[in-house]
Parts: sequence; C-alpha cells; structure tokens
Amino acid sequence: MVEGPHLLEAALARGWKIVDVIATEASSLTARTGRPPVLVSEPVLRFIADSKTPQGIAAELELRQSAAPAAGDTVLLEGIQDAGNVGSILRSAAAFGIRAAVLDAACADAWSAKALRAGAGAHFLLHVSQVPRLADALATFKGRLLCTVPRGGVALKEADLSGTLGWVFGSEGQGISPEVQKKASLQVRIPTRAGTESLNVAAAAAICFYEKSSRPAVESAARGGS
Repeated sequence: MVEGPHLLEAALARGWKIVDVIATEASSLTARTGRPPVLVSEPVLRFIADSKTPQGIAAELELRQSAAPAAGDTVLLEGIQDAGNVGSILRSAAAFGIRAAVLDAACADAWSAKALRAGAGAHFLLHVSQVPRLADALATFKGRLLCTVPRGGVALKEADLSGTLGWVFGSEGQGISPEVQKKASLQVRIPTRAGTESLNVAAAAAICFYEKSSRPAVESAARGGS
C-alpha cells in the first residue's frame, strides 16, 4: 500500500501494476492508474491509511519479482529494525546510483508504510530483495564487500572505493555480526569529532554513498576498478 500522490506517481513511472485505488475524489492521477477509484470521505481515508494526514489518495500495488539488477553497487542490510532507517538508506542509495538492496529477515519490512514514506519513491528505483540470512547472500555477490566500523579500519577518504562494491550496514545497536564482518574485504570508518557517539546508520550510509559517487571515474580506472 502506498499513500499520497508522490509515491503513487513514482510507482506508475516505473510501471508497477496498480491493484486498487482509494481516493477522496477522482483526478487525473486516479485516471492514470487504469483502475476505477473507490471514493471515500476524508475521515474514512484517515482510518484506512497509516499516516495521520493522508494526502487524498492511496493505492494497493502488486509486489513483483524484479529481474536481476544491472551490474553496479549494492547495499546489504543486516538487522536494521527501524523502518525509517531502512527507508532513508534506500533513499540515499537510489540518489547516489546504488542499483540494488538486500535485507535480511531481521530487518524491518522494506515495504512497510514507514519505510515507504522515508524512501520517498526510492523503492521503485532499486531492486529490493529480502533473504533469511545475509551471510548466505554475500557468497554470491560479485564485487568487493565493505563494512563500516566505529574504530580501526581505513578512513573513508583514504579507502579504495573502485570497482563494484557491496556496502554492508548492521543494526543500530549491535552493528554488523562477526560472521558477516569477516566476509568484508575492507573495513572503513567515518572520522568524527572526538567525544561524539557513532553516527546513525542511515547517516553513515549516505556519507559512504556520496563519497563513492564523488570520486572521479578516472580514479576507478586507474585502480583497476570495473
């Protein structure tokens, strides 16, 4: 279920199938869905919708099994239980050219209302999948795996970010499990001011994605990146 015109327009732009539409009035947007809208009053829509102030329209989508994504960077999430963080990470991933996202079963549902709102349409730009255990999925990833650590590791600015990367981020409290951390070929840290706590996982992910996207393409080629 997506709520509001922005998410619905994002889904339509990527060709997602609309199953049902609920709206307070017919509009050009409801017409574009190809489905006759179920018209309800604003109080009824507020009762149905997850958000406290729905924007006049909601729609049910058919979740689809997307084709494998084109070659490119992937973000891999382990045990991130806050749906807002999940959505924010997906939003940053889409903004900085990440192609796919893989979540383990301990993560919040990527398609929950809160995650969808935080993602602001990013879900429809990414290949999103969920697996029982992240450690198992890493074995088939064709690229280098990187994870962030609060101490040690290589400073992000100095890290080799060439080639196809799999960015691994762990839960808000526990971080990445030792099993998954061992599979990473590089551990990086984001230097912060002395005395400050570690960064929120969504903020850390955005910084990492930006750093990779800001590197000149020639740098990747010079280092033998693919």
